[in-house]
Amino acid sequence: MIINAIFFYLFAGITVASAVMVIAARNPVHSVLFLILAFVNAAGLFVLLGAEFLAMILIVVYVGAVAVLFLFVVMMLDVDFAELRQGVLNYLPIGALIGAILLAELLLVVGGWALAPGGGHAATVPANVSNTQALGLVLYTRYVYFFEAAGVILLVAMIGAIVMTLQHKPDVRRQNIAEQVARRRASAVELVNVKPGQGLS
Repeated sequence: MIINAIFFYLFAGITVASAVMVIAARNPVHSVLFLILAFVNAAGLFVLLGAEFLAMILIVVYVGAVAVLFLFVVMMLDVDFAELRQGVLNYLPIGALIGAILLAELLLVVGGWALAPGGGHAATVPANVSNTQALGLVLYTRYVYFFEAAGVILLVAMIGAIVMTLQHKPDVRRQNIAEQVARRRASAVELVNVKPGQGLS
């Protein structure tokens, strides 16, 4: 128990410190690196809780894909963050209001779960299954509609991001499937009868 407590406070302390440095770091590359460190320590907390599947997902998906993508995008775009920070104070009241609303919602959810009789509305799973199998049983039976709704929302967000960033330049030749399918032999092929000793004009 003492070893578990030591590792918990170690992982939790590094996670909180890394999360603070994500916001406080002036260099955006350093912020992404601190974000990766926070994800890794949060995965360690999941392992201590016995949720090894969530820890693996956190490492593979967020550290291996999302955070690395952020890092490469920040390094490749070379965004002038000094110019972006100039208008931060104009959006500070709206950001503070949204943050206060989110904090109140989190407190209501956590308080309702803690004060509910029986420790909240946790789903009952069989005791003789692994963590991954129990998560699948709960996710694809009781919360299947929420899971599908989340998938649809992510799909719409992905399509919206692609449409917003897609730019058609006038001097770049692009493939048009409709024009290719509509082509006929008469418009695509020209037969020329060349007589002997006469070239093409």
